[in-house]
Amino acid sequence: MVERVMLMGHGPTPVPSRLVAAAYRDEQEAADKVVRLGAGVDVCLFASPVPYDFARKAGVLTMPATYVPLNGAALQGALLRAALDERFDPARVSIDVLGRAEVEEAYAEISLGTEQVHLREESAGPGTLAAFHERLWRRGATTVAMTCVHATAERMEMAGVPTIRVRPTGAAIRSSLQTAALLGAHHRLEESQLVVVLVDVPTLRETPRRVTPRYWRDELKLALHRVLLQEAHRMNASVWPLDDHSYLVIATRGSVTSSTEGFRTPPFVERVREELGLAIEVGIGMGRTAHEAENHARAALARSQSSQRSQGFALDRDGRALVPAPRTPPRSQPQAKPKGLEILARLADKLGDQDQPLIVDAESAGRMLGVTPRTARRLLRTLVEEGLAWPLPPNRTPQPGRPRQLYRLIVEKLGPSKAS
Repeated sequence: MVERVMLMGHGPTPVPSRLVAAAYRDEQEAADKVVRLGAGVDVCLFASPVPYDFARKAGVLTMPATYVPLNGAALQGALLRAALDERFDPARVSIDVLGRAEVEEAYAEISLGTEQVHLREESAGPGTLAAFHERLWRRGATTVAMTCVHATAERMEMAGVPTIRVRPTGAAIRSSLQTAALLGAHHRLEESQLVVVLVDVPTLRETPRRVTPRYWRDELKLALHRVLLQEAHRMNASVWPLDDHSYLVIATRGSVTSSTEGFRTPPFVERVREELGLAIEVGIGMGRTAHEAENHARAALARSQSSQRSQGFALDRDGRALVPAPRTPPRSQPQAKPKGLEILARLADKLGDQDQPLIVDAESAGRMLGVTPRTARRLLRTLVEEGLAWPLPPNRTPQPGRPRQLYRLIVEKLGPSKAS
């Protein structure tokens, strides 16, 4: 399914985009795939609602995400295959993953009732779903099982349960690719949205009863300004003093998001406390104009100075408090990448002209590149990260040991002469 989406993704999209494949054997691996991709993608497109649901429940989706739907034409296609097989009755089936409203709509469009249709709407592991279908079939309540999960279909076929897989149509895949491209473009625009940060220093506010020496205040302001400039430089932001006790910082949403762990911790606060021993107050605002963003920043700062601090230190462009993004599991630091196109060209030259897709594994790639299989495996993973290859799900074999991991080389990235 991932390969099918990748091949269809070479067609035109509403905005320029690059696909990065993350194949898997079990839909429950989706969360780990999202974590591994990390900030390297702008949007996640899942092959079905099942892996999307697993990733969503794991709390790892920090970017926009969508999936290829399996309702509508996909379900009706499965019902048509059941109707064409004289062993099956489309009115007596079991269906997993899809919602009741989706199933009832599909059946209503072909004038069939759903009184004897058994549903399990919640996503679950392949074993749980297979047990649901098998139990109904063995007691004669259904004539065939319709599943949206590849691993579930494999289990039921091995158990002898009649099975029809619900597969997406080509039109659904193309529509999902366009949706994902638009979501990614919107995410990019959102990341570049103007953000205003106001930093206030309560210590520098003079009161009639206690006026600090002028030279001390000047030294403190210079030191504070220097720290803010250093931190702002890391955020690609600019800093200006507003008055004797506050500063204005101009940045983008993407830079502020990364420096605040997804708006979980206010910027500058820890660094200023560590180096100067000062407590500062921060408000972040976004808006459709610079003036609106500054007004929202002032409102957010007022919250942090009052008992409403728990409601957040950042307001979005509609003036609503931002919900902090969930934490993601720590990822290892990426290593320096070799020249992926050069590696791809060498492998393509060794394989020569073939009508079939160019597919290699670590052993064959190692022989062609003159490196060990371990090094070849690392180089192939590099090609995957750069969008120059995608891993195919390992074949299930009766032999013991780890299945052989195959990689499909995307020679189209080398230009027309190599791709042909």
